[in-house]
Amino acid sequence: MISIAGTSRGHFVDDTGRWLMLRGVNLGGSSKVPALPDGRTHNQEGFYDGAHVSFVGRPFPLEEADEHFSRLVRWGQNFVRLVVTWEAIEHAGPGMYDALYLDYLEAVVESAARHDISLYIDPHQDVWSRWTGGDGAPMWTIEAVGFEPRTLYASGAAMLHQEMGEHYPQMQWFSNHLRLGCATMFTLFFGGNDFAPGIEVGGVPVQEFLQEHYIEAFGALAERLAAYPNVVGFGSMNEPGKGFIGLKALWAPRKDMVLPGLAPTPWEALCAGEGFATTAEHIEVRGGALRSVGRVTLGTPGIRAWKDGEACVWRRVGVWDIEDGKAVLKKPQWFAQSGAGLDSSPDAQTLNFHHMFNQRYLKPFVAKFAARIGSVGGKQNRFMIFVESSPLGDMPGFTGASLAALPQKNGKAADPPILVNETHWYDLLTLTMKRWTGFLGYDSALQKVIIGPRAVRRNFREALARIVRHSRDFMENAPTLLGEFGLPFDLNGRRAYRTGNFSVHQRALSSYYEALDANLLSATLWNYTPDNTHAYGDGWNGEDLSVFCAEDGGGRALVGFVRPYAPAVAGNILMMLFDRHRGRFILEFVPDFSISALTEVFVPMLQFPRGASVSVTGAAFSEPSLKIEGKTHSTFAPTEPERFFVLQLYPEPNVRRCRLTIQRL
Repeated sequence: MISIAGTSRGHFVDDTGRWLMLRGVNLGGSSKVPALPDGRTHNQEGFYDGAHVSFVGRPFPLEEADEHFSRLVRWGQNFVRLVVTWEAIEHAGPGMYDALYLDYLEAVVESAARHDISLYIDPHQDVWSRWTGGDGAPMWTIEAVGFEPRTLYASGAAMLHQEMGEHYPQMQWFSNHLRLGCATMFTLFFGGNDFAPGIEVGGVPVQEFLQEHYIEAFGALAERLAAYPNVVGFGSMNEPGKGFIGLKALWAPRKDMVLPGLAPTPWEALCAGEGFATTAEHIEVRGGALRSVGRVTLGTPGIRAWKDGEACVWRRVGVWDIEDGKAVLKKPQWFAQSGAGLDSSPDAQTLNFHHMFNQRYLKPFVAKFAARIGSVGGKQNRFMIFVESSPLGDMPGFTGASLAALPQKNGKAADPPILVNETHWYDLLTLTMKRWTGFLGYDSALQKVIIGPRAVRRNFREALARIVRHSRDFMENAPTLLGEFGLPFDLNGRRAYRTGNFSVHQRALSSYYEALDANLLSATLWNYTPDNTHAYGDGWNGEDLSVFCAEDGGGRALVGFVRPYAPAVAGNILMMLFDRHRGRFILEFVPDFSISALTEVFVPMLQFPRGASVSVTGAAFSEPSLKIEGKTHSTFAPTEPERFFVLQLYPEPNVRRCRLTIQRL
């Protein structure tokens, strides 16, 4: 196993100082939902019994662990982002942890270690919870603040696959960020002290109640896993939402969240949640842009999102009220920076609300999370902390020193945690429209359509380069691991399922990996779902992004992502490039002679079915099974597609640069 010892100069390193390139998968898509009862989102049975569930068996039954991990090794996937939800740990009630699930996760980690696979824990959530349209938090969290889970859909507070069935719109779950349920819960979780003063749960301020339970649940998991060297870190939270935080006017549409589907303003979401007759703009793609196509009813008149006898949280703090039977907005700027007694200085007012969320709310939360996770195992900062910001928002501007400012229990400041930027990136046009052309893309930073195959590929490279630059400039040159990227496999009307031809997917994935290689990026592909099916995809909100499906014989579009790369380099990488069409791989690096360990290159024979010519300048290479020793050129004969080699390179004395070339015969 390649042991990840720490970070240096913007990349991961092992205990010898080698530059590590981590490539792997998210495991897995169906881990967002319970195994018992079957929580895949097309099922409604048992959905509203949130306490009596089990996630044991997600991502796979233990007896299948060796099969899946050995397959990932053959594919060169040496690193895993292991999906774990808060609900999976603490579904039964506050402070009640599922010991059987923790035992199960420990066994999964142990199995990964047997296969020399390292991983980090991804505390996964999407739009807060299953009852607000996604996954993540237990049901008792939304009940604790007064919501009635069974009326969230009817009141318009959430859009649910479980309720809509086959009428659920394609790839629109993300619009739940605009709905009352998700937006309220994130506002309370991150900013309850400022925006919901006096709102308590069991005598504890709501922000402290929610954050402390979240952090302690993953703290319990960290204590279980501290003894396993292959667990290198914990994410702080997958794609945290901002809720209403920073919005300057509740009556105005959210320009940061213009998405296909129903797009209520915050005020419309509040009114619908109280049972008032309400409509909202419906957004569709028209003429290459997102446009309103009319207004649609939101919610059901007379049906509230709140429990009987419970007032809306935001009514309780005076944001709005009912006068003469009508909803009246009292404090439209309550969630802006000056709205709840926050800093109203001119300088503060110039900060955009993404920055406000990151600095005032996300950063203190991550500091608390890092302090708790870093306190386990008898070693300070046992785990790296993988951080990200809200989706479609600015990337986080964190430093280890700023997160260490929070005192520990003994009153002393903690040492800075080791941070990793795990920002996500998707080819949004392909993801949301489930269409791949190769010549159309969308630049989310510039908010414009990109036309032309070269321009699209260049845009992919530049988008990832921006993420790397952010790590360098605003995270003290922390390493970057692209936590998520990928594409739907039900592209282009599910054509590949009828034909068995995944060449379109191979081309798309190749273009993503070319951008990764150009930026020398570590990454975990979304996703590998062992129980993926053609009928229900990954089992969550109609998504189907798994590179594995038993119905397709196992791996899908393997040529697109099972590629040669350098997992460990004893020196400074200058270039890594694989041209799939020409069958040529090139690695250039400046050797570091102080490192005794050898450079390693993963070579999948899937990419070289006719064999390959291998040459190197400035070094010699070996591959144990082929007994190549002390040569600078050799030829590999063709072997079975699932076989792979790990070439080991050792530089010549005093050489300034090494170059490896592998050419398909």
